[in-house]
Amino acid sequence: MSEAALIYNLFPLLIGPIPRWEDHLDRIAAMGFTWIYLNPIHPPGLSGSLYAVRDYFGVNPLFHPENGGDPEAALRRYLKAASRRGLRVMLDLVINHTAIDSPLTTEQPHWYARDAAGRIKHPGAIDPADATKVTVWGDLAELEYWPVPDPDGLSAYWRRVLEYYLDLGFQGFRADAAYKIPGWFWERLIASARGYSPEVRFFAETLGCRLEECSQLATAGFDFLYNSSKWWDFQEDWCLEQYARFRRLAPSVSFPESHDTERLAAETGADQGVARQRYLFAAVFSSGLMMPVGYEYGFRKKLHVVETRPEDWEEPGYDLTDFVTRVNRLKRDCPVLLEEGPQVRLSPRGEPVVLLLKSRDRGPGRVLTIINASAENQLAKLPKLSRLLGPPSSAWRELTPGAPYTELMVDREFPLAGSQVRLLWNPQATPLPPEEESFQPAEGPEPEGGRGKGA
Repeated sequence: MSEAALIYNLFPLLIGPIPRWEDHLDRIAAMGFTWIYLNPIHPPGLSGSLYAVRDYFGVNPLFHPENGGDPEAALRRYLKAASRRGLRVMLDLVINHTAIDSPLTTEQPHWYARDAAGRIKHPGAIDPADATKVTVWGDLAELEYWPVPDPDGLSAYWRRVLEYYLDLGFQGFRADAAYKIPGWFWERLIASARGYSPEVRFFAETLGCRLEECSQLATAGFDFLYNSSKWWDFQEDWCLEQYARFRRLAPSVSFPESHDTERLAAETGADQGVARQRYLFAAVFSSGLMMPVGYEYGFRKKLHVVETRPEDWEEPGYDLTDFVTRVNRLKRDCPVLLEEGPQVRLSPRGEPVVLLLKSRDRGPGRVLTIINASAENQLAKLPKLSRLLGPPSSAWRELTPGAPYTELMVDREFPLAGSQVRLLWNPQATPLPPEEESFQPAEGPEPEGGRGKGA
């Protein structure tokens, strides 16, 4: 069973100097998170972007203590304070590129990729929601990995970076655009880091990559990958196909929004129902779960890697702290939700009520997720409930945070509010047989997935 990777992204530009980060530790720990993820904290290049790293062995002046204290000492204090609360901290590891004005471009020019004119190449990325949209960053300098011109020199440099931050007290790294670096190179770095600090964890950011790019990371040793379920409409097949293909590579992390996306509250007009739906769905879909600071309060301003400042902290549009706490607790207590076991959709495409059944590969337990993909009230009818959740019926439980007790009965109609998600769990059910991992209900005049009923 996977560890509970419940990640709170503390976006440092929104919080400010390092001592202020400590003000959020009790709140984060109380919600049940196990990790804090910090975006890059290094001095940036001329663009000021967090992801345009100029110096890997320093701290961004924006995060220096306001009293003029030593930033490295402040960072050590923060990491110790997090550890006392049972929180591990991971740092963004950006090693596929540097700032275009990094000293490394002149000190180690042979490490960099070149364009047809011999100039240092600028990296780009594919939009996960639209593969035809490619962004190129002119403030960045792309390092050459295909092939690596100086594998010993480059890996030795990154080993020094990793050991420096491990010595400070970091316990994990999020590998930015991990797919842009060969799996064998990651394997070398990760093995070296684990030799130095055996408990270190590595999370591979793989959004927007092609299938073959992700597959080549299979032997690298990552503990978690990131998945694209945030963009799933609950209908198209691609999300479950990706899940089935990659679930054996490594556990994955879902999120309802990230620092790279628009705020969900801004997209939905601060619809609490959708905010709850997407957080609970993310908690169920994969082993890991992440949310950025402000999601619990319905913040609307997009986090910006250059422009965001503490003055952008908003008045809460709502407060989902209690809901998030309950979801995190149920995730930690339910083994099915901590694994990447078989997961199938049991409702036909196009139905407003979506049924997802998740099992474990070996141990007992099944979870049925009932999702109202519409904004209107619905009724979900489950005539094959005993087959879905498995016997014994006495073991069935409802996990939905805040939902009233419902006696689980065959042919029971489950009411769903607009955008609501409900969870049913049988901790004693056996794993799904292979022939049912692609089970689909019979077609008929009234699909088993549910039937609409307007509010």
